[in-house]
Order: sequence, then C-alpha cells, then structure tokens
Amino acid sequence: MSTAQWKHSTSSPSSFPMNLAIIAETLDPVSSKPLPANNTLNSNFSQSVLPTHSFADVPPIEVLLIPGGFGAEVPEASETIIAFVRDIFPKLRYLITVCTGAGLAARAGVLDGRNATTNKAEWVKTTALGPKTNWIAQARWVVDGNVWTTSGVSAGTDGVLAFIEELYGVGPATSVANTMEWVRITNSSDDPFAALYGL
Repeated sequence: MSTAQWKHSTSSPSSFPMNLAIIAETLDPVSSKPLPANNTLNSNFSQSVLPTHSFADVPPIEVLLIPGGFGAEVPEASETIIAFVRDIFPKLRYLITVCTGAGLAARAGVLDGRNATTNKAEWVKTTALGPKTNWIAQARWVVDGNVWTTSGVSAGTDGVLAFIEELYGVGPATSVANTMEWVRITNSSDDPFAALYGL
C-alpha cells in the first residue's frame, strides 16, 4: 500500500508493517533514574529500558525518535550519543524529538537553521544547547522539513499523532488516539505553557 493509499485508510497503524529498534550506546539497560543532583531525596521512582541494538549494529531505520528526560538533560551526555545523531541524520526520512530530546539534536547540530521547540519548563537550559536554532516558544510541536520537534510529554503525544496523520491519514491517527483514550489537540500552536513559564 502506498503512502497516498494509507492517507485514505481507516485502518489502525498495526495494519502497516513496522519495526521498532531501541538503540543505545551499549546493550546494557538504560536507567531513567535521575542523577543525585536532581534526586536530593534519593527516590527510586524510575525504570530501565533494554536496548535492542547498540550504535555498533544499528539496523536500517527511517524514523529516529529522540526522547527527553533526565538522560537528555545531562550536560555530560555522551559525545558518542551526539555523534550518533549527527551521523545518522542524513540517512533518515524523519527525525522526531520529544521534550528535552531536542537538546541532544541541537547539540548534534541537526537543528541549526531550523525552527524547533522543546519543553517549556526546561526552555532556558535546553535552548542554550542550540544557539543556531530558531526556537519557537508558542508551540506544542514544530515541523521543519523532515524534522518534528515537540514540547513536553503530552505535547509529544499530540505531535506524534500529527506525524501519524501526516504519513498515514486521519483514520489511523484517530484509531491510535481512541485506543489510548487520548483527546487530541490538533492545533500545533495551542500551547498554554509558553505563557505559564513567561516565554
């Protein structure tokens, strides 16, 4: 089925062939536990993600989604991660960032000269990582060519649903939202958090 046919389909995305690869520096579990500086009460309210591939054995991928969170916010985030994003970007059909994942893309230089957005609560810290990026504060998500950047986690959900709609049509995007019982915001500029954080 061509992309044009998918756009008129009412099928769910599970009707389309897709493969998920979780890529990290190594195959070791990746923890979401905050660093001690961000975890003064020593809480253990996190999980680990098990990668399917390391940077040394990346399968062919068309879409790279860079999540945010504590790992993306660490200033010392591995230069190997930044180099991976920089090197793989020209081979991608699409790049999507969620929340502070935009900071990793910015550090890799792939947002230079582009419009982009990120989480409003972490705005100052994250946008400083991309001085050559045109950061858009009033946005749930921003599309610039083949790069989709989204604000916080909920805005990221709306942005990814908009991405699904763009590629596969409103039917599959609505099917995903309904399965999640998610009430979509379909206006990318509908962002009350820019004002909340004085941006």
